[in-house]
Amino acid sequence: MSIFQKIRCAITLGQGVLLELPEPTGQEDPFELFDTWLEAAKDSGIILPESMNISSVSSQGRPSSRMVLLKDFDTHGFVFFTNYQSRKAQDLEQNGFASLNFHWNILQRQVRIEGRVERVSVEESKAYFDSRAKGSRIGAWASHQSKVLANREELEAQFKYYQDKFAQVGNEIPYPEFWGGYRIVPDSIEFWQGKASRLHDRFRYHREQPQTAWQVERLSP
Repeated sequence: MSIFQKIRCAITLGQGVLLELPEPTGQEDPFELFDTWLEAAKDSGIILPESMNISSVSSQGRPSSRMVLLKDFDTHGFVFFTNYQSRKAQDLEQNGFASLNFHWNILQRQVRIEGRVERVSVEESKAYFDSRAKGSRIGAWASHQSKVLANREELEAQFKYYQDKFAQVGNEIPYPEFWGGYRIVPDSIEFWQGKASRLHDRFRYHREQPQTAWQVERLSP
């Protein structure tokens, strides 16, 4: 690495390229490694480090991507919430597979995840819904996600309608059955660490079934 490159890395907090990524032994738990990377992203000062891109494919084979927020993860998978009538939900219901991408630029890190999709339980969805701010809960009722609006006023009128409708229930906004969570159950988790001269480190953990052991391999950048 040249002097100029080292100075540039130092100015940008290293952007991760000075960090060494240990050669995996195959004994690591990729969920624990993801947790370590997510905590490092939080410590770096990145705004909303839990932001992730989710890509889905329609029944016609047309891909689409959008940013959502990771709300939970464990050894079973990665969870986010949405309107079940949205375009993304329709894709996920019809295709059953999706991919996620976390990009933490200041650390020059990405995590790419692929796997099948399943709905989380109603109890889990309701518990998260009840934890949201009141305005967000009313917003879930008001937004017919992905549907065409005539103008901004139409959306605001829908919000006002539900705001008035639920005025008598205080903070107890009912849970909408058309809204809830999805879990991406991974069969592939790739950790990408940027390095100098584009000689990036890429390690992919993959498995055939959720019950089987993870296998790890280094990929060419």
